[in-house]
Amino acid sequence: MDQAPAAEAITDAALFELRVGALAAGGGCVGRAPDGRVAFVRHAAPGELVLARVTQDSAHFVRADAVQILETSPERVTPACPHAGPGRCGGCDWQHLSRKAQRHFKAELLATQLRRLAGIEREPVVEELPGAPDGLGWRTRVRFAVDRDGRIGFRRHRSHDIELVEDCPVGLDEVRAIASSLARWRGAREMEITSLGPGSMPLVAVSTRDGARRRSSNQPTLPVGLSGVGLVIDGRSVAGPDHVVASVHHRRFRVSAGSFWQVHLAAPTTLVDAVIDALGPREGERAVDLYAGVGLFTAFLAEAVGERGSVLAVEQDRGAASDARANLADLPNAVVRSQRVDPYLLAEHLGGADLLVLDPPRQGAGLATMQALCALEAPPRRVAYVACDPASFARDARVLIDAGWRLGELRAFDLFPMTEHVELVAVFESARGT
Repeated sequence: MDQAPAAEAITDAALFELRVGALAAGGGCVGRAPDGRVAFVRHAAPGELVLARVTQDSAHFVRADAVQILETSPERVTPACPHAGPGRCGGCDWQHLSRKAQRHFKAELLATQLRRLAGIEREPVVEELPGAPDGLGWRTRVRFAVDRDGRIGFRRHRSHDIELVEDCPVGLDEVRAIASSLARWRGAREMEITSLGPGSMPLVAVSTRDGARRRSSNQPTLPVGLSGVGLVIDGRSVAGPDHVVASVHHRRFRVSAGSFWQVHLAAPTTLVDAVIDALGPREGERAVDLYAGVGLFTAFLAEAVGERGSVLAVEQDRGAASDARANLADLPNAVVRSQRVDPYLLAEHLGGADLLVLDPPRQGAGLATMQALCALEAPPRRVAYVACDPASFARDARVLIDAGWRLGELRAFDLFPMTEHVELVAVFESARGT
């Protein structure tokens, strides 16, 4: 094929040929456009020769989709979902890669970010979770966008446009069944379906276009074919329970609409085991669980430290904090505070704690919080950091390492098959010792 268009022609929708290199953060492969700019190409596999269409043109780089594969990687497979591909659903970046290759590339990306942002030299292995060997049927919660005709789907990549999708193969069977049974729901803007498997009553949470302006007398009723579920509309319970009930080992957890809960069916148990193993709690110790959500880690820490020990759970979201209080009601040594995590909270409540769990949102705990942790005169002996973003984790980890903390075991879990995302559990030890 002739060399692609001249430099001045590389604009939105332009086509050009290139051989792509390694995968980069963001889900695409890195290459060079004909004009020399860096190109980030989605739907390609490392080493492939592709014909790419520009989707975003900037001064220093271009984003593009691989619309034709001229030389195919042995790691390429046929996507399980017909909506995965250039210009289609933006949810699954890597359905075109084999499951083994996905975990390999996630490990490479993670190692690169740890090295570049934190100076950490590790060769991580991304561990597969049980229950979804083909990368499908694992997602317990799926959020759909709804168009003005009431039809459900997902946003296309970097777009507000909706790809109409009624059946998402990464969803749990029960979630898929509810989605396929929904009639058109005019006036809805978003719809989130949650199911934790057979025997668990599903929950449907809907945001309407009217939102808070909707009067209770005008609340929509259940669509035809949708029954036997809890229904929450604009934050108000309309039918059935306003929460789902999750089981982790011997404990049950109430998770209300809007409260955070890991979406992979096997994730909560996997992460609890990893965190408790990393911290090694002892009878009588004091622990603090920051960004505690509905109290998942708090509950098992409280059991481990026993009656002579204590756990403080801090969660800013009031709904999640309310769930945590209900979930921890049988554990008098666990206390929940609905409060923002900031340096002042650490200075007031963390001094003298033996153990700390950090499970922040995607942006990480942040520089100020990490510096406040390092400034404590009596720091925890161990910190378990749970992260869903390697870059923000690496930036936070650098603060601890520069302050003399030692990074111990670091585990990576494939909580989000078919995407670039990975979950980390790392343990840090302070100079206080073990």
